[in-house]
Amino acid sequence: MPPLHSSPYFQMENPAILSLLRKTTGEKRSKSSSGGLLKIFKLFPMLTSGCKMVALLGRPRKPLLKDNATTGTIFGYRKGRVTLTIQEDPHSVPMFVIELPMHTSAFHKEMASDIVRIALESETKTHKKKVLEEFVWAVYCNGRKMGYSIRRKQMSDDELHVMQLLRGVSMGAGVLPSPNEKESTAYGELTYIRARFERVVGSKDSEALHMINPDGAPGAELSIFFVRSH
Repeated sequence: MPPLHSSPYFQMENPAILSLLRKTTGEKRSKSSSGGLLKIFKLFPMLTSGCKMVALLGRPRKPLLKDNATTGTIFGYRKGRVTLTIQEDPHSVPMFVIELPMHTSAFHKEMASDIVRIALESETKTHKKKVLEEFVWAVYCNGRKMGYSIRRKQMSDDELHVMQLLRGVSMGAGVLPSPNEKESTAYGELTYIRARFERVVGSKDSEALHMINPDGAPGAELSIFFVRSH
């Protein structure tokens, strides 16, 4: 049994989060069902700097995704911080943009496990806003508190660059060309993972996004939780 501090659910015993976990969580999955984008992402150390996989998986020829699925993108320079954006679809303006308090390289290491859980908790006392409209968030990754982040009203130039490059990409993972050669040299390659997520609304104070694997395998390797504490 892994040590408690390495569990994806340590410090995530919030009832709102537990209620949003899929029923398949904790079940032993077969080797054939542990694929998906996270497995592709684990190949990053093998990629050369000249490899550009903007649309690694391509566009699905048949509808594998739910119509109400949400697009989530996690990206960043290897030596910089990782950014999370959420869109209704790849062509729409992101409705949620936040730079997480963790480096991209650290996030890559977390993805070496079969399960990745990101939890964002808002301590706001007012409930006049929708939960995704809150600004200040405590961020946890696989049960460990990473720090605090503030949701952005506007995207940076680099973030806009990524959104433009990925407009035609429904799902994929790989390395993107950097808009600035100096930044690429200083901070390393600009990596990304984009997927469709099943959006689950638990209440007005809690939502979750569960990644939909392109191969249709059950369960999600990557989930993102948004919880507003009372």
